[in-house]
Amino acid sequence: MASTISTDSVLGSDLRAPGLLDRQRTIARPGFNRWLVPPAALAIHLSIGMAYGFSVFWLPLGRAIGIQQPVTCDSTGFLSLITSTQCDWPVSMLGWTYTLFFVLLGSSAALFGHWLEHAGPRRAGVVAALCWSGGLFVSALGVYLHQIWLIWLGSGVIGGIGLGLGYISPVSTLIKWFPDRRGMATGMAIMGFGGGAMIGAPLADRLMNLFAGPTTVGVWQTFVVLGILYFIAMMLGAFGYRVPPSGWQPAGYVPSNNNRRLMTSGHVHVNEAIKTPQFWLLWGVLCLNVSAGIGVIGMASPMLQEVFGGRLIGVQATLAELAADQRAQVATIAAAFAGLLSLFNIGGRIMWASFSDVIGRKMTYMVFFLLGIALYVSAPLAGEAGRAALFVAIFCVILTMYGGGFSTIPAYLADLFGTQHVGAIHGRLLTAWSVAGIVGPVVVNYIREFQLAHGVPANQAYNITMYVLAAMLLGGLICNLLVRPVKEHHYMSQEQLAAERARAHEQAAAEQVTAVPAGSTVVASSPALLIAAWTAVAIPLAWGIWITLTKSLALFR
Repeated sequence: MASTISTDSVLGSDLRAPGLLDRQRTIARPGFNRWLVPPAALAIHLSIGMAYGFSVFWLPLGRAIGIQQPVTCDSTGFLSLITSTQCDWPVSMLGWTYTLFFVLLGSSAALFGHWLEHAGPRRAGVVAALCWSGGLFVSALGVYLHQIWLIWLGSGVIGGIGLGLGYISPVSTLIKWFPDRRGMATGMAIMGFGGGAMIGAPLADRLMNLFAGPTTVGVWQTFVVLGILYFIAMMLGAFGYRVPPSGWQPAGYVPSNNNRRLMTSGHVHVNEAIKTPQFWLLWGVLCLNVSAGIGVIGMASPMLQEVFGGRLIGVQATLAELAADQRAQVATIAAAFAGLLSLFNIGGRIMWASFSDVIGRKMTYMVFFLLGIALYVSAPLAGEAGRAALFVAIFCVILTMYGGGFSTIPAYLADLFGTQHVGAIHGRLLTAWSVAGIVGPVVVNYIREFQLAHGVPANQAYNITMYVLAAMLLGGLICNLLVRPVKEHHYMSQEQLAAERARAHEQAAAEQVTAVPAGSTVVASSPALLIAAWTAVAIPLAWGIWITLTKSLALFR
């Protein structure tokens, strides 16, 4: 019955001309160059990846009323502070925006993953653009009216839904286009998300400096400009998406028969996968790895400023002791630090995913956890010694493994559960990201606040946090060590597998698209279009890399 309904639905949709956002309009014609898809994915991921760079707004927003110094109201309770227009917000409250980003990202990815397969990547990309950019506009209103709940609603909730939809659409699409380079495709699919802050953080810093004045810190104006720019980029990316026809394979492709440990010979249904211990062990692996990294990213800019203060510009003074112009210089360097972390986040996503094809997924995560524990424990020592370059290098390496964890987990899932439902399983596993989005920032923000409230100097307020994050990685290491191959009784039978493949809802439309009449000419994609597409994403990416590297030189004096 389900199969009949699915077929009727497909045939029914073919009776009318497909709409501009319908999946049928995105199925690639013969001769389409699959290398046109990565720049479309990058356009969306580089836009929503600015979520990683939001820490550049925390300190300016923390003095949105006082402009030069925060206006604190000790007698005002949490609920009153949400709607107060007279008191500045503490960083711990602003950090909830960052938490909401990833709570909504993971939950919306799990909730809308099945819808995406029916609606197609173009429609998902358009909705993502509306949510992400619309969320920035709502946040701009929140800053203008000094209502933090509007920031939480705008960027946190609405923008978070846009993050989830934008994140999963290119991942699924690129894996389908590159069955011969699965590791590379996985890295490409999500490397842009790790690199968005590399462009967005320095751009936001420049915009805030441009708009700042005696009565404003320039944040709401920056939100409006970024919302416009990101909407344009994401719409171009959404309309650049194409999906391969059902059963498409690149010319000369021969599936690999290379057997590795933990690699299943069958396929596990998504509803069965979540009943296995392997799913929940990997859920713990991802959650703990992400919790440790995401907490650092969310506080990267203020952490560097508070730990080193004036030493970043050659002045022996704490951050609070610096003049306004000196704090601006330090803030610019800290924004470069956030961008530098983004650069290594990008590199790690491609490097580690490819490396996992050589040493295996389980061994790759063992490297993440063992090396990560050593680095987190070493970070406070580098801070106390005043070694800014070493401190920065430690977190750059940590961020490669943070990014690598995201790019390696889909392949880990495919090894364990097969490829038939790996997209749906991955969507459900991303709920671990939602939990990590709460745990990581809360641990970092509130331990910092607790330390400061008990008289700990700002430059030492992160030491205990680093040890807590190292303990999280130890928990992830244990989860990874416990992973074993999935038992065969969880596999789908041949009849179940055949039924699942028969339910491919795009089959009828794909047959219409790929039916090329005898003697007709197949028109290949224009090389000029390919060059233009890659240039469009390469220019802002190159600018972000250049700004990041030049500004970060001050970190290595």
